[in-house]
Amino acid sequence: MSRQVNIVVAGDGSEIHDEPHIRDRRITVRHIHALVEGRGLDAQTVAERFDLTAAAVCHALAYYHDHPEEMRAVEETRRERHDAAADDPRIVTGPEDLPDS
Repeated sequence: MSRQVNIVVAGDGSEIHDEPHIRDRRITVRHIHALVEGRGLDAQTVAERFDLTAAAVCHALAYYHDHPEEMRAVEETRRERHDAAADDPRIVTGPEDLPDS
């Protein structure tokens, strides 16, 4: 009998991330989705770039589409954090926020 190992860890079950990600990696499902479906990169290209299997990339994409409410909530949380950071001069959100040296 074969044993199935979940490739994607949900955010609430993770010790390293607050959103779904590839097991034992810090690569989020949201990032995989953005690269493959947002930027149009081939799943194999993304797999090679991050030293993943193509199956792991496909599992991440399937997770994204199988859990639309969770992924919408993740996107909203990220937007809220980004907006809050943009309004706080103590938080660096890009190179333009770094002091001149």
